[in-house]
Parts: sequence; C-alpha cells; structure tokens
Amino acid sequence: MANAPVPVTAAKVQQQDMPVWIDALGTVIPRNYVNVMPRVAGLLQSVTFQEGQAVRKGQLLATIDAQPYRIQLEQAQAQLMRDQAQLGGAQGDLARYETLLAQDSIAAQQVEDQRATVAQLKGTVAADKAAVDNAKLQLEWTSITAPCSGTAGLRQVDVGNMVGVSGAIGGGNSALTGIVSSSTPIVTIAQVQPVSVIFPVTQSQLPALFMREHGASGLPVQAWNQDRSKLLDNGKVVAVDNQINIATGTVTLKSEFANARKTLFPNQFVNVRLLVDTLIKAVVVPTAAIATGAPGSYVYVIGSDDTVMMRTVTRGVSDGNYTSVTEGLKAGEQVVSDGLDRLKDGSKVQIVAPAGTTPVNDGASNHKKGRASGSGHDKEQGS
Repeated sequence: MANAPVPVTAAKVQQQDMPVWIDALGTVIPRNYVNVMPRVAGLLQSVTFQEGQAVRKGQLLATIDAQPYRIQLEQAQAQLMRDQAQLGGAQGDLARYETLLAQDSIAAQQVEDQRATVAQLKGTVAADKAAVDNAKLQLEWTSITAPCSGTAGLRQVDVGNMVGVSGAIGGGNSALTGIVSSSTPIVTIAQVQPVSVIFPVTQSQLPALFMREHGASGLPVQAWNQDRSKLLDNGKVVAVDNQINIATGTVTLKSEFANARKTLFPNQFVNVRLLVDTLIKAVVVPTAAIATGAPGSYVYVIGSDDTVMMRTVTRGVSDGNYTSVTEGLKAGEQVVSDGLDRLKDGSKVQIVAPAGTTPVNDGASNHKKGRASGSGHDKEQGS
C-alpha cells in the first residue's frame, strides 16, 4: 500500500564516554639493530650462535684465530720486562750518584744526566704497559660477543673465511645477500622485546597530541593487524620528531611495545591507533544513523507516533561504529539506523529487528518489544 509504514531498524541515542583516536599506518622497527663486525683481523675459527635464535648480551657468537695475538702479547710483555730491568738499573745508579754528589765526589752534570735517563726509561716502561694492555685487548677481541640482547639473523660469514675490521674479506656469504661486499657483518642482531613502531600524524593533529601528552607515561597506542581484525599489542608514545616533513606535512612519532608474544616483527606494517582524548558523557549514535545530503549531516528521529522527523546534526568524532553528535540530539531519543534511503520527513515507520536477529511480530501488543529490539547493534547504512 502507498501509505504502508516503512520497515526500519532503530537505535537509541546514548550518552557515554567516547575515545578520540588518531589512525595511522606504522612500521615496526627493532629497538636496536646491530651489525656485529670483527674488531680484529684474522681467520674465523668458529661460529657459536644459532641463526634466528635469541642471544643474550655478552654471549659468545664467534671466534677468530687468537694465536697471532697471543704472540703479540708475549712480545709486549717481554719488552716491558726488559725496559723495567733497565729502569731498575738506572734508578740504582742514580741513587749511588746522588750519594757521591753529597760527598762532592762526582760532577753534578753526571747526576743530572742520570736523572734524565731514569725519566726517559720511566716513559718507555709506561709505553710498554700501554702496549701490553693493547695486546690484551686485541686478544680479547678475537672472541666476538653480542653487544646487546635480541634475535640473531642468518649467518653471513662461514668458518674458514678471513675477516677484517670491516667484515669478511672477499664478501662473506654472498649467497644470502646477493652481493659481494667488503663490509659484511658476522651477524645482525635485532632487539624486538621491546620493539618500536614509527608512524606519521598530520601537522593539524599536533596541537591535540601535545595538549594530551601524558609526560613520562606516554600517550596510549594500539597496534592492529592489516585488516584491523586483531589487536597485536598495546604500547605508548616515547618520542616525537623535532620537525615536520615539508613534503608530506606530517611529523613522525615513535612508540614502544613490550611485544611479549612477538606479534610485532621488524619491517612489518601495522595499523596504529593513538588515543589523544576521551569525551566524557558524549551523545553518540551508530555511524550508520547519520546521513549526508543537501541539509548537511542529518538523522531521522522517530516520534512517539512512529513518524520520523529529519533533523540536522553536528558530527563529532567517530570510532567507526559510533559517532558523537555535538548538536541536534539528546540522550534517550530514537533514530533510524537502517533504511534511511526509503524515508522522507514525516514518513510512517515500522521498527523491525536487524537482519540476523529474531524477527519482531506485528501487532500493537508487541510494538514496544519491536522498538526495543531495534535499538541494538546496527548495520552499516547502504546510502
């Protein structure tokens, strides 16, 4: 019939706290990423780490042939012993010369010369001690240890290769990298617990961000998977870049996540949600209830006689499913959440249950039940 009520679903205007999120696309980066390079040259004798496994700071990763460095240490120690003996003899001669000088039995110039010899030998001994310390350090560096905790990458240098301070001589395991380089590390270590995520925000969002910055606690951040179906981890903002990118009009933020379940992996793309505010007792409706047309943003309010009235509203923030309304509605009113495209101001409506729920029976006795059941979860508007 021409005047038959239009079936629609309905939702009640609610008053609740409304979080204000900034959405962005982020990239996961290790908190620390280290190329482990040799600090001395020599033959790579062993590799003791497991590829792709966790390593601890200070853990032995590889060893370089230490024999040449042991010989250098022994040479430095022998040089020190010889010069210490010479210094001891010179100091003894100086003591005798000073005694003779007190008895006026030796020339003063000879005593001064001996004092200079002692001072010179003291300098030589000091240099020898430094040479011994350096030789010990070189010997210590033949054991390559992890500079930080993290996950080891694939082995890039095989046992038997000659390595230098810039990496494997001859390029290391070029089968992994695809290139021959003289700066191939022994291994790379990525620290992923905690892990960092960087993401851009537009310059227009900076004032809200800085107004709500929580000092040392940081702004709350969520990392979601690519289709926003799964929350990967919760973290916080730890740093804001010191300048805006003039090409994009954005500034980069850095956040940190504990990553206890290792759901975040270096170079992974994630959807980031940054909480910058919470509107207390905001008036909210399902996003599908708000339409846009010539009057602007509007909703259809259902009256007590099941007649709808078109009312313009002022949108606030939205979290996807719900949108806050700053003007035009009040809590407790009912609005059409699905079926707006078939309505006009003054249309009669029949409130039905959303698809997938128990249908509402016709009749006056069940009319209120149908209205109540229509105020639950709402579908996205097709218009």
